[in-house]
Amino acid sequence: MRALVTGGAGFVGSHVCEALLDRGDEVVAVDSMISGSPRNVSHLLSRPGFRLVRHDITEGLGPVAGGGPGGPGDDGGAAAVLDDRRVDVVLHLACPASPIDYASYPLETLDVSSRGTRAALELAAVHGARLVLASTSEVYGDPLVHPQTEDYWGNVNPVGPRSVYDEGKRFAEALTMAYRRERGVDAGIVRIFNTYGPRMRAHDGRVVPTFVRQALAGEPLTVAGDGSQTRSLCYVDDLVDGLLRFAGTAEPGPVNLGNPNERSVRQIAHDVLAATGSRSRLRFVDLPTDDPKVRRPDITRARELLGWEPGVPWEDGLARTVAWFRERREEAAA
Repeated sequence: MRALVTGGAGFVGSHVCEALLDRGDEVVAVDSMISGSPRNVSHLLSRPGFRLVRHDITEGLGPVAGGGPGGPGDDGGAAAVLDDRRVDVVLHLACPASPIDYASYPLETLDVSSRGTRAALELAAVHGARLVLASTSEVYGDPLVHPQTEDYWGNVNPVGPRSVYDEGKRFAEALTMAYRRERGVDAGIVRIFNTYGPRMRAHDGRVVPTFVRQALAGEPLTVAGDGSQTRSLCYVDDLVDGLLRFAGTAEPGPVNLGNPNERSVRQIAHDVLAATGSRSRLRFVDLPTDDPKVRRPDITRARELLGWEPGVPWEDGLARTVAWFRERREEAAA
């Protein structure tokens, strides 16, 4: 197949590109580089069938001049975003996904969830391609139902600081289903829960990279609130497997993709200390506004429709993640 991956130089997107290439697909990765980095896919640039384009998809997709200045491994805006050849699948992952990023780029976050999603859907409509929208567990907000099932409508503050991401993704879901119903686009939605692994940015504000960076540097681990709030952490390889399985179906979704193994933030901190051998202490800080108190996916639908469930144990995934960060300690410190 020929795949377009928006956000292809991001944390999850880069792993998706790699998995597609490994199975023999041709891949065009498009990324504005707001939160992605060419370094995430630098090892793919020499592989046959891979192309990286630096472009803001809110400006549209298709055989038009690409935008933005050049950079390592990209087309520098001189070439088209896409040529006229057929696209078989669009994996729409473009969007700032960490609290630090969408707080820094609130308008861009809303734009890519609205205009960017519409551009991806228009492209899928023209090519008759399968489109997968990477939505998020954040559509459930601070949930009043636990664990979260796909038929739960959520508890989101529409005017809070997180709303640019939460409501942006909720709009993207509505837009995706409107294109499916009105235009017949083969589009589907996955809701991604907390994911971790190599290529996360050390300073992106999410719990695992923050704790690992702090532990390796001998700094206190900053635990929000009393640390009793929970997260369910899925290793990135498992998530990518679920995404590609879903892409190979005609299911509309939404389908939860995540690990139902729920852990408190305080326990995650202690696990990171053990995995790194660090003697750092815990330092408790204020909870962010609208921070979810619990998070755990019900993955019954993913098991039944995709035959999917996570396979990498937390201890193994954490060890791999720590090893990756340990090799890049100077980069993380910067």
